[in-house]
Amino acid sequence: MSQSVDCLIVGAGFAGAVIAERLAHAGKRCLVVERRAQIGGNAHDGIDPAGVLIHSYGPHYFRTNSEAVVDYLSRFTEWHPVEYKILSWTDGRYWPFPINLNTFEALIGRPSTSEEMEAALAQWRVPCKRPAHSEELILSQVGRELYEKFFKNYTRKQWKCEPRELDPSVCGRISVRTNRDDRYLSEKFQALPLHGYTRLFERLLDHPNIELRLQTDYREVAGRMRFKQMVYTGPIDAFYDERFGPLPYRSLRFEPETLPCEFFQPAVQVNYPNDFDFTRIVELKHATGQQLPVTTIIREYPADYGPGREPYYPVPNPASRELYGRYAAVAAQEKKVSFVGRLATYEYLNMDQVVQRALAEAERLLS
Repeated sequence: MSQSVDCLIVGAGFAGAVIAERLAHAGKRCLVVERRAQIGGNAHDGIDPAGVLIHSYGPHYFRTNSEAVVDYLSRFTEWHPVEYKILSWTDGRYWPFPINLNTFEALIGRPSTSEEMEAALAQWRVPCKRPAHSEELILSQVGRELYEKFFKNYTRKQWKCEPRELDPSVCGRISVRTNRDDRYLSEKFQALPLHGYTRLFERLLDHPNIELRLQTDYREVAGRMRFKQMVYTGPIDAFYDERFGPLPYRSLRFEPETLPCEFFQPAVQVNYPNDFDFTRIVELKHATGQQLPVTTIIREYPADYGPGREPYYPVPNPASRELYGRYAAVAAQEKKVSFVGRLATYEYLNMDQVVQRALAEAERLLS
């Protein structure tokens, strides 16, 4: 590809790959640069030395209610339908999670009904019309005992702060149900790419109008290349050299272990809110359906963000929201740069939300 392109795209995750595919399909020449050695962003997956398909940067449970997103991605992958089931280990036993009627029955030690559970929750709840933070939200949904059993210490470990210091949206992502629906997620479409996320990204980027450069810093390229538009999907504060100060992120550390058994645990994910330093153990074989005599589990440890650490989660609280607002105001004045994705917009977005926004931004650029 020449030293002149229509669009320089920074990052080969969902935001960058989807926009590249849409622009390339419309005849635009795109250069995608990615600082890592592989495509897919944090959704990258691959086969480990034992032959087990693992998600390299934590589990990515694809789900959506958007038919448009499913229709679009289905051009590049077939699907393996799966309903993700997770458990929580506390008080020396496994509990169904998110909280549902089965959890309630385990708590009271006998069979029950949705009506009895709802009546109990009504007694336990700490009324709050407009929860200001995650602690108030969960207390208003399930009361103190369940909050302390499943949410309080998990949130402390994950975010390194108290639930009362985080927006309600953090704990609000988890459903509370009074029926026996024990699925982790409630969206109507739940599946994994049949041949993995990496193969999906390979197909998205397989176009003669797309050039991909891995292990490349976009700043090295931007100064030498002419482009009409840039799509930036990295941390917005890094784009502006942290001129207003660094935005806070949480990072993760992964500890994989291959074991000589078919399965190690009874579900794809087990949360550990009150025991150990890790927050969860993920055993992806439960979701992928791989038939192997061995398994790989991955213990997930929260970590401070800093040199050598990836930024995984924006920290949603009033201070970070105010700081991001300063960066967003500057970004809004950019004529040739689009900011798309979780890090570029400092939002805790699901994969389908990123795809939706990428499709919308590609349409805007083409119009």
